[in-house]
Amino acid sequence: MKVMISIKEQVTYWTDGAERDYATMQVLLDSKRYPESLFFGHIVLEKMLKAFVVLETKEQPPKIHNLIILEKMANLNLDNDIKDYFVVANTFNIRARYDDYKKAFYKVCTKEYAEENFQKITELYKNLCQKMAQKKS
Repeated sequence: MKVMISIKEQVTYWTDGAERDYATMQVLLDSKRYPESLFFGHIVLEKMLKAFVVLETKEQPPKIHNLIILEKMANLNLDNDIKDYFVVANTFNIRARYDDYKKAFYKVCTKEYAEENFQKITELYKNLCQKMAQKKS
């Protein structure tokens, strides 16, 4: 039996998950687990975008991880510089990547690189939270 959950419940599911994963991203950064921190940063953005997809489409979001596609589905019309950053942030989704890709990413993922991207993700996350608050009111 398929249980239908409301749009509000779906949005809460995604935004609560993003909030929890944001805290995880911070802990991983503080623990010097830079690639893993950015992986969770990608998840934070993905979950926020999926919440907007639910609001826009009134349906469950697709099981995809591409931030660019999710932003388009959510019809957010974000600035091009944010969309350009999603191209970068998509590369942080490394869980299922091949080992050679992971090794190359780990070499790039220095403390400075992670901190710079942590700041960008934080700014985007806060911006998306503000947009969500506006949509809910």
